[in-house]
Amino acid sequence: MKFSVCNLGCKVNAYEAESISETLIKKGWQRVNSDEEADAILIFTCAVTNTASSKSRKALHAYKRQSPKAIMVVAGCYAQLDDGLLDEADILVGTAHKKDIPIYLDQYLEHHHKIKVIDDLKEVSFDNLLEDHFQNHTRGVLRIQDGCNQFCSYCIIPYARGKERSMEPDLVVEQAKKMSKNHNEIVLTGIHTGRYGREYNVSLASIMKRILKEVPSLKRLRISSIEITEISDELIELMKNDTRIARHLHIPLQAGSDSVLKNMRRPYDTKYYFDRITKIRKEIPDISISCDIMVGFPNESDEDFLDSYHFLKKCEFTFLHVFPFSVRKGTVAEKMPCQINGTIKKNRSEKCLALSKELMDNYQEKWLNREVEVMCEKKKDGYIPGYTSQYMPIRINGDYPRGTMLRVKCTKYEDHIMYGEVVGEL
Repeated sequence: MKFSVCNLGCKVNAYEAESISETLIKKGWQRVNSDEEADAILIFTCAVTNTASSKSRKALHAYKRQSPKAIMVVAGCYAQLDDGLLDEADILVGTAHKKDIPIYLDQYLEHHHKIKVIDDLKEVSFDNLLEDHFQNHTRGVLRIQDGCNQFCSYCIIPYARGKERSMEPDLVVEQAKKMSKNHNEIVLTGIHTGRYGREYNVSLASIMKRILKEVPSLKRLRISSIEITEISDELIELMKNDTRIARHLHIPLQAGSDSVLKNMRRPYDTKYYFDRITKIRKEIPDISISCDIMVGFPNESDEDFLDSYHFLKKCEFTFLHVFPFSVRKGTVAEKMPCQINGTIKKNRSEKCLALSKELMDNYQEKWLNREVEVMCEKKKDGYIPGYTSQYMPIRINGDYPRGTMLRVKCTKYEDHIMYGEVVGEL
């Protein structure tokens, strides 16, 4: 039996998709490319924006046309919202019980009855997926947290993912040990990674400390994304003292205007945000900080946008992830007055994207003639691409296996690309 995977979501989705794929392979299934004929197609959906939901629907329709006889398995956040997908999906699984998809496939093959598993997420527990699903990837990705209790006015994720919950601490360390056998770098991820372990009276910093102590062979530990309110002094101190923790933090901002932040129901203002990143940079001078910025939120005036734009400059981010606001059905923001015109949102997005390139150039040029630690990717176009601890892309000459850690001197920055020469292997 053959299967293919379509993942439309975040790193958490990717983690879950790879986990289930590995389980199916162990059961005797063969994974094929998405353009090949398959007996089952697994679509991991996203619902973070209406655009993401639309892509999820379009993917289902496209695969049904391509492989009309294949079993259509639709899972994830958009499936959890159950927007009529059961009529077209053979197996529909929300954000709980995804690890049981191989079982549901067996049941479907035996009985050919449609299966729908959409749980009430109020009491859902953490769904442990304890394998190394990224053996063919440069980095191991370890999902340690799920769910969100924050309920920002624009976001559907708390409804699609449910309450916050975490992997049991001993299992986190056990999984990190397994992953370290195949990976020099592990990325900790979750819906709210920074809120890890609260039900166990454990902090993100303390579980990272355990990983670094109990997995001494690990060369780099990275946090995928973290809210500014979740960066504790304990975490800053740990990052300062252990250089195995990647010198990069992606800290969502969403708006640089206090009035917009208030309408978004974000749990901080610009002063708090700026004071915290100032402290982080004081303690960890070589750190790279990037952010998410949303433009065109309801009621965002020209003055609000300029406040955001100038705040982005003031913060001196390394780069920006820019998102135009997208109305999400079922959120508070859906019914807010003064929705912003699409042309205005596009213009604001383009201005922020141009700023992102400027910020990236400013940051990366500072690294010329300095040495960095680089994790090698697969060779491409005559160069080995890689990422520094600061998540700065770089190209180097030579032949090194993917996943090798090198010390590299930054020698040239040209057309927004850094080039370097290998000094030694780590």
